[in-house]
Amino acid sequence: MLRARLSESSRAFRDAFANPALRRLELALAGSVVGDWAFSVALAVYAYHQGGAAALGIVSMTRWLLAAAAAPFIAVLADRYRRRRVMIAADLLRAVIVAAAALIVWGGGPALLVYGLAVLTAIVSTAFPPAQTALIPSLTRTPEEMTAANVVTSSIDSVGTFAGPAIGGLLLVTAGTGTVFALDAATFVWSLLLVAAISAPDDNPQGAAGAALSEGLAGEVLAGFRVVGRDRRLRLIIGLFGAQTIVSGAISVLIVVMAIELLSLGSSGVGTLNASVGVGGVLGSVVAFGLVGRGKLASDFALGLLLWGVPIAVIGFWANSSIAIVMLVLVGVGNTLVDVAGLTLLQRVVADEVLGRVFGGLESVFAATIGLGAVLAPLLIHLTGTRTALVVVGAFLPVLTVASWPLLAHIDRGAADPARLALLRGVPFMAPLPEATLERLSSRLEPIAVAAGETVFSAGDPGDRFYVVERGQVEVVDGEGVVVARIGEGGYFGEIALVRDVPRTAGIRVPAEADLLALDRDEFIAAVTGHAPSAAAAEAVVSARMTGLRAGHGRV
Repeated sequence: MLRARLSESSRAFRDAFANPALRRLELALAGSVVGDWAFSVALAVYAYHQGGAAALGIVSMTRWLLAAAAAPFIAVLADRYRRRRVMIAADLLRAVIVAAAALIVWGGGPALLVYGLAVLTAIVSTAFPPAQTALIPSLTRTPEEMTAANVVTSSIDSVGTFAGPAIGGLLLVTAGTGTVFALDAATFVWSLLLVAAISAPDDNPQGAAGAALSEGLAGEVLAGFRVVGRDRRLRLIIGLFGAQTIVSGAISVLIVVMAIELLSLGSSGVGTLNASVGVGGVLGSVVAFGLVGRGKLASDFALGLLLWGVPIAVIGFWANSSIAIVMLVLVGVGNTLVDVAGLTLLQRVVADEVLGRVFGGLESVFAATIGLGAVLAPLLIHLTGTRTALVVVGAFLPVLTVASWPLLAHIDRGAADPARLALLRGVPFMAPLPEATLERLSSRLEPIAVAAGETVFSAGDPGDRFYVVERGQVEVVDGEGVVVARIGEGGYFGEIALVRDVPRTAGIRVPAEADLLALDRDEFIAAVTGHAPSAAAAEAVVSARMTGLRAGHGRV
């Protein structure tokens, strides 16, 4: 069993790296993450030296709260336009803005102007992650490859969390803040060039642009939130993500205070402690390796949340440099588990045509909660002291995770059934769909047990569902009740009325007990007709079946 899992995981990783588009996407991310972390460390130390922990908290809060407000609007771009173009534009703007900040620092300009540019960078940056994360499913070919791509992404984030602060801390000591900012600008150029080199036939296959334009900006922005509001699973995952980023925002301040005041490590210690989280992320990637091919990711998500909280509380009880480094390594492991499991769950559940906006909403939650955590941390330090603040912040996630466990376990119980996935792959016009879409559809299939002699629907009825035969057999009958065809296990019916938007062209009767899987009309239409290869295949099947019906031996 273990050998088979490792073999499957290894194959998925090889496939992910062998995919040129995915490889370029991951390398683009690598440069950007390293630069961003170096920039964040330099900005944190710069703000702290300018005005202490209060100034650091205010700058962090302002950056992330304004980014949170902008994220849902900017994320519309990821569903309206080609996602690669959105990423290129974001990289170009960020390179220019951060380069300007470097020039101001080198010239001894006002700190407020530097803070303003940092805030602007945070706002522009909200365009990149939704487009990138929404792009991954269209570049992958199997569920395992998609999970592997997310593991690689999280691993790069972790390496960046290690390398960025390490490089930033070294450059702060040897070259200064301006040089670190300039490095960040260069990494955005690196990312831009790699994203521009990605070759794919269509990175927004649902063709959402036309539909989105007709909704108006408010409708487009709200679409992602409506999707989340209707699905309890999404509300839970995004809510827990938000709780995790509250802790992340608090830690961004607490690490600075720990390094300089509690542990007496100095400014370079900020980089060391942040780098410890990155090292843990790299180790977490080895653990996440085992998630490839797993259907039950919600429990892994919960484990990651526990590892985000408990070690922070431990630092509050035993504050010394060695323990702090080890505990922050564990936090890094938890961070990788949360990222891989949580993002893969969202990619599996959310429809592609709103995927960018849902991830934009997630970015908004991230930005708002990071800002909230950053402003709460100085308040907690002032009221209770640094050590107690660490205990309080560390206890937050474990308490929430334990309280949410029944719902998380329910998500795992509803994970995609491999047998049902195989049935959908056997439908000619569903086989071309991205694997993430197939997984989402398989989770929306409604099992229906039909007794012998029952009629599923009759000719002339409105088309409201698509069906797959899971067990048994059904008969296709014409308007006179004559059997014109039989459909066995793995067969399907009901697509003509949905694709052509007409009443049922024939009826379906069950001669003996049968188990069917039904897919709602809206889910079917959005997935099949919104994906060009699937739409063409569906039209071909419908034409063939209509011809067969006219000949007296077709299907519905």
